Amino acid sequence: MLDRSIYFSRDPAYKTPFGAVTLGQTVSMTLRPRREEGFTRGVLVAVHEFSGLRQEFPITRRGREGDRQVFTASFSAPMEPELIWYYFVFYLANGGSKCLGKNGYCDSHEVDCWQLTVYDGSHKTPAWFGEGVTYQIFPDRFRRTYTPDPAGMIGDRWVHHVWDELMEYRPNERGEILNRDFFGGNIPGIIEKLPYLKSLGVSTIYLCPIFEASSNHRYNTGDYRKLDPMLGTDKDLQVLCERAHEMGIRIMLDGVFNHNGSDSRYFNARGYYPTVGAAQSQRSPYYGWFNFRVWPWQYDSWWGISTLPSVNEGHPDYVKFIIEDDDSVIRHWLRMGADAWRLDVADELPDWFIEKIRAVMEEEKPDSFLLGEVWEDGSNKIAYSQRRRYLLGRETHGLMNYPFRSAALAYLQGGPAADFMEQMETLRENYPHDAYYSTMNMLGTHDNPRILTLLGAAPPYPLESRDQRAHYRMSAEEYRRGTRRLMLGGILLYAFPGSPMLYYGDEAGMEGFEDPFNRGTFPWGRENTALQAHFRTLGRLRQSRPSLRKGDIRYLHTQGQVLVFSRTWEEETTVAVLNAGFEPVSLELDWSGSLAEDAITGQKFLVQNGKLRLVVPPEEGLLLI
Repeated sequence: MLDRSIYFSRDPAYKTPFGAVTLGQTVSMTLRPRREEGFTRGVLVAVHEFSGLRQEFPITRRGREGDRQVFTASFSAPMEPELIWYYFVFYLANGGSKCLGKNGYCDSHEVDCWQLTVYDGSHKTPAWFGEGVTYQIFPDRFRRTYTPDPAGMIGDRWVHHVWDELMEYRPNERGEILNRDFFGGNIPGIIEKLPYLKSLGVSTIYLCPIFEASSNHRYNTGDYRKLDPMLGTDKDLQVLCERAHEMGIRIMLDGVFNHNGSDSRYFNARGYYPTVGAAQSQRSPYYGWFNFRVWPWQYDSWWGISTLPSVNEGHPDYVKFIIEDDDSVIRHWLRMGADAWRLDVADELPDWFIEKIRAVMEEEKPDSFLLGEVWEDGSNKIAYSQRRRYLLGRETHGLMNYPFRSAALAYLQGGPAADFMEQMETLRENYPHDAYYSTMNMLGTHDNPRILTLLGAAPPYPLESRDQRAHYRMSAEEYRRGTRRLMLGGILLYAFPGSPMLYYGDEAGMEGFEDPFNRGTFPWGRENTALQAHFRTLGRLRQSRPSLRKGDIRYLHTQGQVLVFSRTWEEETTVAVLNAGFEPVSLELDWSGSLAEDAITGQKFLVQNGKLRLVVPPEEGLLLI
């Protein structure tokens, strides 16, 4: 293991500033190898990812500190966004050398480089998203104000008349799952429940796709310029935006621009639209939007799914239609009242395409927010053999924080607190500050099994058949365990930098395995009221305490399954204390003042001689103020 007294990139005694830097910013390094190593000089080697430039900066010996030699180096970051991979080479008096990287001393071909993210900080990130609470709604399953009649709507739709019955999950005679069953959730239903969302502290509603499409998930867009009629009218959407804005709530739309539906007006394989689609004629104005191998039946599609033909984003007409025209798709829905776009499968979109979307958004609505769906560390992601530039200041403002979800799940299921800290500190080091504070943090989404099931159900899960998974319900003890862990996870979620995101119904105790079982209807009147009350309290605290919205983060304790960190903004500090283990844990913390209070329960603790002594019950947490 690397001797941290030699070099540790997160400590300002060794590197300043912390983490990512802006264009042209000066970076200073200090190294303290042992005197017995006999180093006389050295260089910092910096390799630029995008330009290919390789630079060497001298390491200057500055003196001694006990049994250490002190070397320093500094350099200016480039004036274009970049990823820099750096390591050090020390030279010996006899002419030999040693490389120093994250994995310690090694040969040059074995060195594990540190990452330095260099970003353009001139484009400001709207603070409202990261500071707020997000609520994700799968529109067909949230709330309906009437049972719709699908007659005349595109696709072979049918509607469940019983709101809480099981969704259709079995494939048809051709083995296809077409998602043609609808429950009829609509925009007026969301408007009706705005007071409920406000009571949860929600400040952003993230809507899964709302544009006309033949499936209940609507990720196979049929018409980018038309609200799906089962959801309501354009006027309904405008009313939603207006009333949400009156309550301090913004609206985020889901943009699916890498692919659309085979039933779309642009592809039109089954002739649902009067326009001539690319699957109908090679003279169609949309023919160039798609990549046919053998027209009309063989074409590029998302993950080989024939109902989701991939779009050629580079086609000039498509770029104009989605982004550049005066009434482009991006502009049109912002003018209708939307405040943000979430880019579905951002990995599939070219960097230049995302950059154009952001530029148009800033022009049309300067305070609008652009979020990307990326499942890994977005600062160094490689997609289709290309290093991506999502967070270098000219593309997305923030990303969905799946690394947080993975680390949080591992911790809540018994993993070490130190592992959670290490993964999150790596992310904080790699991300620009504003991007880190603008992540969408979540435990559950429409693409994952319900978080309550993951935290409560005892493995091995009944995965043998879809029938078993469709009808599986946790035992009373499993449900209690899932509820305890979800309450603990909620504290972690709401206390962490970035926007905590609730997937609709998680706060109400919904359970279920993978798609479509994670997309049931909201259980109005049958909610888990204890969970709801807990998330209401967390939402209220997030709104009322600036330290939870924008404070810095400092880890105070990461032993075993106990995780303690503080969030501080100006004079206010909130301390999150979490015990994911199965046994109570005694804990002692430094504390100023004579009392500490758990902001969740109101319980007060006496402080003696500057020490706060706690016994934290298993699978419970506190927010101390």
